[in-house]
Amino acid sequence: MDEDRLGTLRAERDRWCRETLDPVLERYGERAAAFETDTDGLAVDRLYTPLDRKDEEYLAEIGFPGEPPFTRGVYPTMYRGRRWTMRQYAGMGTAAETNERFRYLIDEGQTGLSMAFDLPTQMGYDSDDAMAAGEVGRAGVAIDSLADMKLVFDGIDLSEVSTSMTINAPASVLLAMYVAVGDEQGVDRTELRGTIQNDLLKEYIARNTYIYPPEPSLRIITDIFAFCAAELPRFNPISISGYHVREAGATAVQEVAFTLANAIEYVEAAVDTGLDVESFAPQLSFFFAAHNDLFEEAAKFRAARRLWARIVEERFDVSDSDARRLKFHTQTAGSTLTAQQVDNNVTRVAYQALAAVLGGTQSLHTNSKDEALGIPTEQTVRTALRTQQILAHETGVGDTVDPLAGSYYVEDLTDRLESAAMELLADIDDRGGMLAAIQSGWVERELQDVAYRRQREIESGDRIVVGVNRFTTDEAESEFEVQEIAEAERQRQIERVERRRDDRDEEAVTGALEDLRTVASGDGNLMYPMIDAVEAEATTGEICTVLRDIFGEYRRH
Repeated sequence: MDEDRLGTLRAERDRWCRETLDPVLERYGERAAAFETDTDGLAVDRLYTPLDRKDEEYLAEIGFPGEPPFTRGVYPTMYRGRRWTMRQYAGMGTAAETNERFRYLIDEGQTGLSMAFDLPTQMGYDSDDAMAAGEVGRAGVAIDSLADMKLVFDGIDLSEVSTSMTINAPASVLLAMYVAVGDEQGVDRTELRGTIQNDLLKEYIARNTYIYPPEPSLRIITDIFAFCAAELPRFNPISISGYHVREAGATAVQEVAFTLANAIEYVEAAVDTGLDVESFAPQLSFFFAAHNDLFEEAAKFRAARRLWARIVEERFDVSDSDARRLKFHTQTAGSTLTAQQVDNNVTRVAYQALAAVLGGTQSLHTNSKDEALGIPTEQTVRTALRTQQILAHETGVGDTVDPLAGSYYVEDLTDRLESAAMELLADIDDRGGMLAAIQSGWVERELQDVAYRRQREIESGDRIVVGVNRFTTDEAESEFEVQEIAEAERQRQIERVERRRDDRDEEAVTGALEDLRTVASGDGNLMYPMIDAVEAEATTGEICTVLRDIFGEYRRH
């Protein structure tokens, strides 16, 4: 708008305030003295107009989809070309049960697999290890050897599916197993598609399923970068996770800033090993949460894309657009689910999924309503998947690219979220970077402070959680079926790994593990001897033990 038109609009806004707004405010008031976004407390004005966007540089700040700065999406047609991948996270106690659940989800229309692992596998222990007692198969599938991975994908053609694996410290081991399964199926490595989480920095601040200290962990990560760049060009070697940071208490701004700060550390570590940013950056993947504040969340995704495009260009001197795209998976927020009035969770998940799609996600997991109680049942998993399918096929939300663009409120909120995240990134730089900020305990303290404040708000009633501290009922909750993993299944898994050890070629295993030890002690790429070790049927625990011997274990001071 030119200055004359802006002047006219300004005068009309002032008239509207005097003649229309003020009498209503004087008589009725508003619900609150001030309105803010849900997590960061950014002020929400009563009304947004072109006056709030008068200095906007459209091409530099918003642009066109599929082009930098990618505010409007990473692809020019977005969901008009192909809908987001519906990737429901699943992992049952044993490989056979997980295979059954994967086949069920594929039959129900899921378009991507997402694999959850039990705690012993995440920590690099076999099911018969004393450290695994009571946890085998509880939080996901137990993968002790290549035989388990083969069983998970029995009858599933790896050339036809994309598989995401939520695994971190032993990510190299599980990737090696996946590659070995593909090799046995005759799938060319260049055709394997999927993602491993492989994000260790967030483990030190949010989830704590780490094994090795940060420096060797970064070495493993960069070895995977190099391996995937050379062998698996369609596979994402990392999923840099803001999701778990958000679940640990982060605000939307902290989620963006801490995630991108971790990404900067990974890119710098890879560059230090001699890798060219453009050789691996296009396959970097990100993972964010979708929470309840619809517009804050949608604006958060738009701001994250724009900020990452700028970081890659300015910090790493990369202008190639493919290397600057921030592609991300979204999961609805587990921390918002309640054990009380569990049916309310279906509604929460639907709105959170809508925020993810409006924000331009590439893939999406919708939580099941019973996840606050235990492992989801087939029925609740189906409802969660149907939530995505209704969103995709019945709402029209994907029929135009970035439907919220041009909203005076959303564009203003996108700018403010980006600006606040940039300030936090500058603070992290002043602290010596994300690795130093993590090692000092500063990041963890920041998350704890936010989580504490939020819990106090819930307890005081200042933050309303429907069915928990407001709109509760005196009626007893209806009986709800909770999925359990039978003790007999756990025992069968333990017996399974013991049988595999008895039946394998022990000399081949010993030789493969010694080769891995030699490479780990030097500077070669760990992935190649790792694949040899899993093909010799070395177990997850045995491989991780070799690396523990060389790298040590991380202990908090």
